[in-house]
Amino acid sequence: MNLNFNFVVDATVKDRIYPALARHQARPYTQAWHEFGQHWPYTTPLRLQEYCNQHSVPINIFSIHDTLPANTFYPIGIGFFDFDIDYFALLNDDVQQRLLLSDLRLLLYYHEGDNPARIKDRLDVLVKQHCLPADCYVFVSANSAADQLPGFVTFHDFELWYYQRNLTSEPLHIHNEPRERDFTCLSRMHKSWRATVMADMWQNGLLDNSYWSYCESAAGTDDDCPIEVDMISVRTKLEQFLANAPYVSDELDFNQRNDHSVLIPKYHVNSYCNIVLESQFDVDQSGGCFITEKTFKPIKHGQMFFVAGGAGSLQALRNLGYRVFDGILDNRYDQEPNHTFRWIKLCESIKTAKEMLPELFEQCRADIEHNQQLFQSSKAGRLNKLLESINEQHC
Repeated sequence: MNLNFNFVVDATVKDRIYPALARHQARPYTQAWHEFGQHWPYTTPLRLQEYCNQHSVPINIFSIHDTLPANTFYPIGIGFFDFDIDYFALLNDDVQQRLLLSDLRLLLYYHEGDNPARIKDRLDVLVKQHCLPADCYVFVSANSAADQLPGFVTFHDFELWYYQRNLTSEPLHIHNEPRERDFTCLSRMHKSWRATVMADMWQNGLLDNSYWSYCESAAGTDDDCPIEVDMISVRTKLEQFLANAPYVSDELDFNQRNDHSVLIPKYHVNSYCNIVLESQFDVDQSGGCFITEKTFKPIKHGQMFFVAGGAGSLQALRNLGYRVFDGILDNRYDQEPNHTFRWIKLCESIKTAKEMLPELFEQCRADIEHNQQLFQSSKAGRLNKLLESINEQHC
């Protein structure tokens, strides 16, 4: 049975909750509606409302002057968490008063993977400055480390986001025919660690028979790579790799590559395995993981995969009910906290798999089919579990 989200909002327009605290003005179903995150204070339309509507989870809407049921929240969608913004100072007097009375709490919904401990430190300072109850907010984060903090909840937003954004593309058929390529490994944006692992795979010949791309060249000098370049003896190859970038494997432009309704079937049906280069490898020094649409693409479209991302990424997928080919692929890399060693172990796993990909794919087929079916299923259970976790944060 579905539970109900109870939200106090300032306004709704065409049944959409208007972004809290926003100064930018726009109407739903226009291009401007998608641009709130580009304008101070970077609050956005509430993605959670979109998911609830799509998966038939009820939302009860209240005015600030209504009598409120228990566990009612004032929701704030955050596109970019700015440590210089005092979010509490932007609340109107009525909302602040209800927070003081403890019959309303804030729900800050953030789909990114920034270090939640740093965010909590900032919010707790602001709470004290405004003399508000310590438990006046709950923060939803896509970083798995959030579950270790009081008042914080992890929610892997991009599972539902990619479900929605790629809805017009049917999941690809998991066929029985031989595949021409070994791997698919795509990178749209330059990051120093991505360049490092791509150069390492390049010099080891792992990409020789694969679909791969690196669509941006480096801008300036990178000194933030969490992988020790000299430990894996890749510095010379990395310089060569970046000097010759970009590398493209399709005819899409930048906007098309950033449009997740666009699907290029060959990347999934004509290669055996996807090497996912996630958004972050050290995940903002948080010790958590951050799973995005990059991982859910091969899940939806029928591939086995490796994940180059934060430690515990595969465990987070297991927790969601997905199968990560344990006992077939060597997944020991996932629990390695040292970033350099994690990549070394992952690279060795990829090398081992490359020698017998057709056989491994058949061994993984049942898990691949399970994953595709799970991804396509209703997400009402995910949303109900999120609501339960949010409500449990009341100290």
